[in-house]
Amino acid sequence: MTRRQTISTNTTWEVAYGYARAVRVGDVVEVAGTVAVDDSGQVAGETVYEQTRFILGKIERALQAAGAELRHVVRTRWYLTDIRTLDQAGRAHGERFAAIRPVATAIQVSALVEPAMLVEIEATAIVAD
Repeated sequence: MTRRQTISTNTTWEVAYGYARAVRVGDVVEVAGTVAVDDSGQVAGETVYEQTRFILGKIERALQAAGAELRHVVRTRWYLTDIRTLDQAGRAHGERFAAIRPVATAIQVSALVEPAMLVEIEATAIVAD
């Protein structure tokens, strides 16, 4: 039987809504939609570029807790409140993933949980060396 590992940061949302930051089953790690909210609950960054950089750091920490690294990421999904900011998200993503080049999807959404949140990102990693 494949073991399931749940990674939780115990944020208010995770506890209230019954989800985890990441889940690893076998070699696959799924990281939940991640926004630029710091440990004090404040939105970190005013631009999509700044928020994307912050989010990718949170995703990297979740992956590490699951025994994975950014190099294992095979897919990212970006949810943007304004598709015209795609280049900002792409630039920040490229800084971390230029050599890895996971598949990626960018989607415009009408809103995120709070108006100051401009981007949300999900990631899938496969730990196979």
